[in-house]
Amino acid sequence: MTGKILVVDDEDRIRKLVRDFLIKEGYNVIEAADGEEALNQFDTNPDLKLIILDVMMPKMDGFEVAKRIRKTSKLPIIMLTAKADEDDELQGFDIGVDEYIAKPFSPKILVARVGAVIRRSQTEESVESSNATEIGGITLDIDAHVVKIDGEEISLSVKEFELLAYFIQNRGIALSRDTILNNVWNYDYFGDARTIDTHVKKLRSKMGDKGNYIKTIWGMGYKFEAE
Repeated sequence: MTGKILVVDDEDRIRKLVRDFLIKEGYNVIEAADGEEALNQFDTNPDLKLIILDVMMPKMDGFEVAKRIRKTSKLPIIMLTAKADEDDELQGFDIGVDEYIAKPFSPKILVARVGAVIRRSQTEESVESSNATEIGGITLDIDAHVVKIDGEEISLSVKEFELLAYFIQNRGIALSRDTILNNVWNYDYFGDARTIDTHVKKLRSKMGDKGNYIKTIWGMGYKFEAE
């Protein structure tokens, strides 16, 4: 994994330690020694993937830097600080910090956290940009009206798609046939609940092994539970 990371700390030795470990993992690292310089680097490097940010710094502390960044960006931030007080951690999370690591720290653990936070951020961005939901190997994209099973697109009718979307949106909830009928077929449908069983059977068949996520609740209806 590669990407550009901004390391912000007023201690040269800390910046060097973090920089050296990140470079070994293929990251491109830029540095800042205080809060004002950090904001300048943020403004001039739109391709940043993550910021490692110290709290106690001259000119502007890390909390203020994070607040200003959060006004315009969801860029992942790992707060790196000597202050391990619970109130400080809560303040960081309230601002929108993604991780909070207290000094002294393990550089290897820090690098692992960096990779995990970047992966999580990229996944969230992908989901947000496509209005897609991923659960148990099923990807449901409402905007594109597409369903993929383990990355392979499957063909569903309009009602099959709407039925699967309703199950996923209400996963873990026992749904009666009348509830499903009213919400997927709407209240003005004059058929009976047996049409649900027919559509569920077809939907399960098209979903392959993932069809087992749709559990039958005998005498009532269905419940969607992904592994």
